[in-house]
Amino acid sequence: MSGALAWGALAAASLVLGGLLGVAREWPEKLVGAVLAFGAGALISAVCFDLFEEGLELAGGVPVAVGLALGALTYFTLDRLVERKVPGAGAALALGALLDGVPEQAVLGIGLASGQGVSISLLAAIFVSNLPEAIGASSDLRAAKRSRATIMRMWTAVAIVCVLATLVGYAVADAASGDLKAAVNGFAAGALLVMLVDSMIPEATRKAGGVAGLVTVLGFAVAAALS
Repeated sequence: MSGALAWGALAAASLVLGGLLGVAREWPEKLVGAVLAFGAGALISAVCFDLFEEGLELAGGVPVAVGLALGALTYFTLDRLVERKVPGAGAALALGALLDGVPEQAVLGIGLASGQGVSISLLAAIFVSNLPEAIGASSDLRAAKRSRATIMRMWTAVAIVCVLATLVGYAVADAASGDLKAAVNGFAAGALLVMLVDSMIPEATRKAGGVAGLVTVLGFAVAAALS
């Protein structure tokens, strides 16, 4: 359990670190866009090589498809509700960090409990993608006149929830069926894909311009190499 806590805290710490970087100063818009594009590429790699592929290996296509649909619909619905209260890409990115972070870190905890050890590729994908999500969201929230303290409280809360998800994954691993584990993977993948297309990639392109596509490929390549 202590190992799951340590690895979960390490993965979630990138959210707080990204938040700190985002509120530390006003970053050039093109740089924020490039960071978001890099993170988008890393997340696409995580969906392809960690979440979706592992889910198929665990239990086949049906549980993954169910999780995929639930994750996509959950993000879509909650994003519309959040958008009414906090307009802008920042809130959407923060919601995405929560909805994909919880199942991702639950998968991390399940892997630790099942004796597979820590998945370095998944850990790296979580860390590498969390940073740009948090930096981009924090920059947008600052532009929307949210206070630094409010933004950091939000990221601290998201990080704590993600660490708890790692512990829950570790605790229920023995009781969780292969179908449930595959559905969790699918849920994370579905939430990620909708967030990427709705918020992260458009925001990266708007801010970074034509270079966004190239940086996205770089992020994908780095995360895929770690896989």
